[in-house]
Amino acid sequence: MTVTVKLLIPAKLAEPSQTTQYTAVGVTTLIDKFTATNFSGSAATISVNLVTVADSAGNQNLIVKAKTLQPSETYTFPEIIGSALAPGGFISTIAGTASAINIRSNGREIT
Repeated sequence: MTVTVKLLIPAKLAEPSQTTQYTAVGVTTLIDKFTATNFSGSAATISVNLVTVADSAGNQNLIVKAKTLQPSETYTFPEIIGSALAPGGFISTIAGTASAINIRSNGREIT
């Protein structure tokens, strides 16, 4: 078994449509950190799904729904930390406001 520390999602804008941000391709992935920062001057929301193989993002795998971030707030998502994705599983997000929230995640891939 090999464990590799990895930047799962490089810092980027969260899109205002449901978007796959990371897929566990041929590995099991443990999520060590997931952050979102609202850099805008208004409150903004973000939702996060942890999706299993052969499924799509929806209410059945919604982990955080419409989390409101105040201007300049950073949130570290304790609901997601320590979660595992089986091979083929993925992280998907949707921001309630375009160009307001940056996301970033790191973890470990196990082969």
